Amino acid sequence: MANLSEDNGEETPLQVRLNGVATFIGMVGLSVAGVVLGVLAIRYFTGHTKNPDGTVQFRAGTTGLKQGFMGAIRILTIAVTIVVVAVPEGLPLAVTLTLAYSMRKMMRDKALVRRLSSCETMGSATTICSDKTGTLTLNKMTVVEAHFIGTRLDPCDDVRAISSSSAALLIEGIAQNTTGTVFLPEDGGAADVTGSPTEKAILSWGLKIGMDFNNVRSKSSVLHVFPFNSEKKRGGVAVQSDTEVHIHWKGAAELVLSSCKSWLSLDGSVQPMGAQKRNEYKKSIEDMAKSSLRCVAFAYCLCDIEKIPKEDIADWKLPEEDLTLLGIVGIKDPCRPGVRNAVQLCKNAGVKVRMVTGDNIETAKAIALECGILDANGVISEPFVIEGRAFREMSEIARGEIADKITVMGRSSPNDKLLLVQALKRKGHVVAVTGDGTNDAPALHEADIGLAMGMSGTEVAKESSDIIILDDDFTSVVKVVRWGRSVYANIQKFIQFQLTVNVAALVINVIAAVSSGDVPLNAVELLWVNLIMDTLGALALATEPPTDNLMKRQPVGRREPLVTNIMWRNLFVQAIYQIAILLIFNFSGKKILRLQNESPDNAEKMKNTFIFNTFVFCQAANVSLVCHS
Repeated sequence: MANLSEDNGEETPLQVRLNGVATFIGMVGLSVAGVVLGVLAIRYFTGHTKNPDGTVQFRAGTTGLKQGFMGAIRILTIAVTIVVVAVPEGLPLAVTLTLAYSMRKMMRDKALVRRLSSCETMGSATTICSDKTGTLTLNKMTVVEAHFIGTRLDPCDDVRAISSSSAALLIEGIAQNTTGTVFLPEDGGAADVTGSPTEKAILSWGLKIGMDFNNVRSKSSVLHVFPFNSEKKRGGVAVQSDTEVHIHWKGAAELVLSSCKSWLSLDGSVQPMGAQKRNEYKKSIEDMAKSSLRCVAFAYCLCDIEKIPKEDIADWKLPEEDLTLLGIVGIKDPCRPGVRNAVQLCKNAGVKVRMVTGDNIETAKAIALECGILDANGVISEPFVIEGRAFREMSEIARGEIADKITVMGRSSPNDKLLLVQALKRKGHVVAVTGDGTNDAPALHEADIGLAMGMSGTEVAKESSDIIILDDDFTSVVKVVRWGRSVYANIQKFIQFQLTVNVAALVINVIAAVSSGDVPLNAVELLWVNLIMDTLGALALATEPPTDNLMKRQPVGRREPLVTNIMWRNLFVQAIYQIAILLIFNFSGKKILRLQNESPDNAEKMKNTFIFNTFVFCQAANVSLVCHS
């Protein structure tokens, strides 16, 4: 909670870019307006500004105060108009329209946007740090392999070779050391198992080997519980039955095995854990992990009832050394259909997918190969594949050096994920993180885009996120990237469209003002163009749907400019074309339109009206070109 309460106050990549563009344009607009104001004032008060009929507008000593004041106001109006034209005040509206429209559309793709700006930030993402369980996999777990009494059970629920005392110990550990429950209907229907996917898999397997859940739990009483801990990767419980106290442990197979000094043999006797037998179990764990199975070990130890504290039992630290290994199970969690294609789509789009999981490193590698995150022909060793503990123990500089290379991190704690996110951000990456647990909240909060799981995610994780993936599917994450890029592309299109209009209007008015002391496009006309352009134009460009080509581009990242070189090229070509046409009509319009026989005042009005209409039609052609660019 302390980590979450810290507001990093960071601006999104788009906000940084928009601030830069707006500041630059504002400075240019104010500078040009200041120059024009000075030039027009000098021309006016020195008698070089003339009316359409050729008479001088201001003569020192003869022009009245009121007439001179009105002339000065007109000059100021022209300068203010140039500022209004130069500053893209419709940009915030266009950005908000684009984000709001995309947010509504993303709901159809199973993504609930909690923070509006995250829509576009996702389009800038250069890397996605994804969970394994439930995001890349289906989170539907079943026990498919079991190793007990020193041998593999075949099938995995055949416990006839196990002695009754050993089976009773195992079943007691399954029934008591769990956060799940088993409900047996009175009509004798199928048992209803609840809990986390891993707990459900183990309890379902326990029922297959003859566990009577309620009966087993009634035979012994729970003295103390050590809940599963993401740091230690294990959970324990102390239970008392008659005069004996059993401490049952369940957790990551290789970690529980390292705490075992003995194992339970075929006849139920306890045998010392020799080097050969330990290596056999390690080999079994590695083989199961390579088959993309999650390995869970069961162990127990006896505890002298005299050693149990009579008071403050809540502070009692359960014995976790000198354990006796009961057995190991391998749990299968198949990959989601379509996740391999989604990962490949990310690779083509230049977005690197990294798997950060608490599972065994071998299981993580197997799933990563199955999902296409790792290449079977590539390097599958450190630093590309690393354990969380090894990464955690590195210095900050060392973590920064290898962060780019890490593709799979196994046996990671939530803090390891946070360290990886921080290291990647320092390298300039725009980082997206998926998470579902309460402990993932700091990493979700720290990331540029936090993606919480809607089905399996906790409320704390959702509150810390920017976007909630409603179906927990990685393919939906890729759709969010696609929409994010569409938002960014639409904003770029609007900026190109608006800057073209602004540059053309600015240049034509500045040249006309300096050369003749008057402007062909007056304040009302330019404000009308701005009004239409900033509403209907923005709406047209903001609602452009995403295309498949967006996922063939490289991500823009954090440092790419908002106005690219191609946009500048398109902008200047279109602006020069418009300026050339409008200047021709401004200086030769009366001759081209054959207005020589009209009165000077009427001819000037007709010429300026024609210039305004030409300017409007040029923008209609411009918006069409921008839409197809």
